[in-house]
Amino acid sequence: MDDETFTALVIGGSVGGLAAAHELRSAGADVGVYERSAGPTQARGAGIVMQPEVESLLNRTGTSARDVCVELSERQHLTRRGETARYPAPQLMTTWDTLYRALRDPLEDVCYRQDSTLDGVRVEGDGVTASFSDGHTARSDFLVGADGIGSATRRLLDSTPPVYAGYVAWRGLEAESGLPGHLVELLADRFTFFEAPGMQMLCYLVPGSTGERRDGERRVNWVWYTNVAEHDLPAIMTGRAGKRFAHFVPPDELPQDTIEKVVAQAHTSLPAPFAELVHSSRVFLQPVLDLAPHRMLTDHAVLIGDAAGTVRPHTASGTSKAFGDAAGLAKALRGWRSGLPLPAQALQEWEVVRLDRLVTLAEAGVHLAARSGLGSGRSFFRR
Repeated sequence: MDDETFTALVIGGSVGGLAAAHELRSAGADVGVYERSAGPTQARGAGIVMQPEVESLLNRTGTSARDVCVELSERQHLTRRGETARYPAPQLMTTWDTLYRALRDPLEDVCYRQDSTLDGVRVEGDGVTASFSDGHTARSDFLVGADGIGSATRRLLDSTPPVYAGYVAWRGLEAESGLPGHLVELLADRFTFFEAPGMQMLCYLVPGSTGERRDGERRVNWVWYTNVAEHDLPAIMTGRAGKRFAHFVPPDELPQDTIEKVVAQAHTSLPAPFAELVHSSRVFLQPVLDLAPHRMLTDHAVLIGDAAGTVRPHTASGTSKAFGDAAGLAKALRGWRSGLPLPAQALQEWEVVRLDRLVTLAEAGVHLAARSGLGSGRSFFRR
């Protein structure tokens, strides 16, 4: 860009980091993105509910939300006996990988460096230097930590650890063409859910693996929340080869005995269509973790998205919160130039607004979980 006014490093190349790159470029920054994964970035979730913050950025990059979403027309509640109650509720649903491509493709001219694990952040004078485990270093005027709940940036700037919320999300993401026709017929065009004490399950269709939205080419996304005692967590977070995962157990890594227990619980606890769906899926797993907000802003560096603090998935706001963080940050930095003092007041006002939004969403998520008997019900978010 001919009007670049400052340089910025974005740590984390998932959708929150890509949003930050877009927003900072719009504010005049020369941006570099550093991602710790060495290969194709793996989705840590699956379905994403389209929210205004996400749609706004997509529009500004020339993409319509409908171009990356499956449109639903109804909500559908299943009872344990499989009875249904339906009502109109239009929604747009996408997936992490579809959204990732929509944001990544317009940034082809931006430095996007993979296999870059952050191991040092040093503020010197009017800039910040990031160092990486492979010996690479990069210096810029500003640094954004958008590297998720396992954020290396946060560990270097703030030692606050995440805390297990008391329940997990079992997940599946399956091609509709590989599932029984009667299941697809029941689930297509609907947001379907089931609730019982101590569990909650929901399901909807999303674009196919390369963004397909036509009937027969989409995917069925589901998530099933169940309580799991903390002392049982290490066992289910250990993969087939004995590797202990911290935040996500990928498909095909869950041991067979764990899968058998999950399927058995599904058949005894869920409506028959949902039990069949679990049985037909390659199950993967995420524990639900709480990361209490502490601060987002420090000298020449900020944290955004899950790196700054988490919201429970029931709010459907994790992605949109990160996008809102990025948009507000760009607004606070707009007009700033390299070599000038940071716009401290604007950044502090941004932090107050975004922390307030984080706390509001986080408290709402705890309340929604407690209504279904999920987790302990305690909150880590009050300030």
